[in-house]
Amino acid sequence: MATMSFFTTDGAGRFDPTDYALSLWGPDALNGPAVCAVAAYAAENAGVPNGFAPARFTLELFKSARKLPTTTETKTIRDGHRIRVVEVSVNQFDGAESATVARGNVVFLKQGDNPPGARWQRPAQEQTFTPPSSVGEGYRPWFRTESQDWTTDMGSMQNADRLSLYTRPFNVVDGQTPTAFQRAVIAAESTSLVTNIGDGGIGFINCDLTVALTRLPAGDRLGVEADSHLESAGLSVGTANLYDEHGQFGVGLVTAVDNTRAMIDFSKMKPNSFRAPELS
Repeated sequence: MATMSFFTTDGAGRFDPTDYALSLWGPDALNGPAVCAVAAYAAENAGVPNGFAPARFTLELFKSARKLPTTTETKTIRDGHRIRVVEVSVNQFDGAESATVARGNVVFLKQGDNPPGARWQRPAQEQTFTPPSSVGEGYRPWFRTESQDWTTDMGSMQNADRLSLYTRPFNVVDGQTPTAFQRAVIAAESTSLVTNIGDGGIGFINCDLTVALTRLPAGDRLGVEADSHLESAGLSVGTANLYDEHGQFGVGLVTAVDNTRAMIDFSKMKPNSFRAPELS
């Protein structure tokens, strides 16, 4: 079975976007998962001390990324006994011109033991996410609302109901299996999709992504379920819960701005388009 990857690389720090990195927002625009993926890849490859785990990923997506040669830069801005903070930038080159399209931080924390005592958690019986019973071996994402069962037809899920997604994240780089952290970040970028979708399509474009993790996910497929959505005066905030085969492992958060002029109507898309709907 062929694998799907966002980038190819020359091994010397240059990443070239593939067609799988393209977005539905424009003919050569990159999708959010691809940009976040290469940032997570860079931060993780900057070096993680033994016993540390990625606990928070935050990336500001302040300039539209395009299908152009891409590089990353990392800088360790804190290297303590219990916390390591890596700053990461994503840069693109259009001939002699260069621009930074995204910048953020990844926080790695020292793992240990939980403090004594009991604390509130959402009871297991209140968790509503359950994966589809059978998904096959491909990369096609699955979608579900509280009134509709799992399907790969995104157009049929274009409504104002609470949306869940079950996805198999693409490779970041061709020929390299994504790490658990990279899979978590790629899946979590769909927080924007599951929280900003409506009965007219998706007209909010996210300007950032924050992923908060208590542990790394297990398995190739991950679930993203809308948890909250707020909107006012062309701005929105959305949160989603992240799941693997063992239950919830983290949350995603996005802020977004009105992009009605390029609104995506999934009901008019070809069902088998390689630009999978969660890659908007």
